[in-house]
Amino acid sequence: MVAASAGLVLTAVSPAVAADTATGPEGQKLTASKSAGLDPTGETVTVSGTGYNTEKGIYVAFCVDNGAGKTPTPCVGGVDMSGESGSSVWVSSNPPSYGEGLAKPYKGGGHDGSFSVQLKVRAKDANTDCTKSGVTCAVITRNDHTRGGDQSQTVRIPVTFGGAGASTASSTPSASATASTTGGGSTTGGSGSTGSESTSDGPLASTGSTALTAGLTAAGLVAAGTGTWLWARRRRTATNAG
Repeated sequence: MVAASAGLVLTAVSPAVAADTATGPEGQKLTASKSAGLDPTGETVTVSGTGYNTEKGIYVAFCVDNGAGKTPTPCVGGVDMSGESGSSVWVSSNPPSYGEGLAKPYKGGGHDGSFSVQLKVRAKDANTDCTKSGVTCAVITRNDHTRGGDQSQTVRIPVTFGGAGASTASSTPSASATASTTGGGSTTGGSGSTGSESTSDGPLASTGSTALTAGLTAAGLVAAGTGTWLWARRRRTATNAG
């Protein structure tokens, strides 16, 4: 009777343990200290990885999972440009010059690179809500912007939230946390919750807010309107003078 009870306990516990670990397409192992019932207002999770290719830098972040072969994007909190917000971590042993001092180097070398970082995971920001029905978000690794179309190091651990502020309709993690992507299988193009991002978004890849794009568009419209107004005013002045 005792043995049967112990077996039931082990059966109940094992899925939760498995959900905290995922395997990448090249055998990478990604582990999160917690992936279920997180505080939607924000919780710090320890994310560790082994078996990564040290020739390729990665981002460690919390992003919308768009499915196999697609870049996980957008990411809650966007890219941490200062290295202080904790919303994402750039891991690279050979970053471009502008990444020196910002990127965290791997431990080890070759295809045996490892890392352990602290990631601040929250359910939503101004543009993304991971508690909405139909939206699945995950703690992820993916190749950085220097290899934006390469999915060979994309690994996902689905995350759920609990407590006050969490939606009961939030997405349920997939049955397996094992990554199903293969190298080179990404779809590049527009960003958003249904696509993957461009590989040429500047020094650091754009993983979060679309506010900057909207602001630049608005500024362009204002400038165009101002130019039209000045042209019309000059034409009226010339007509009156004639």
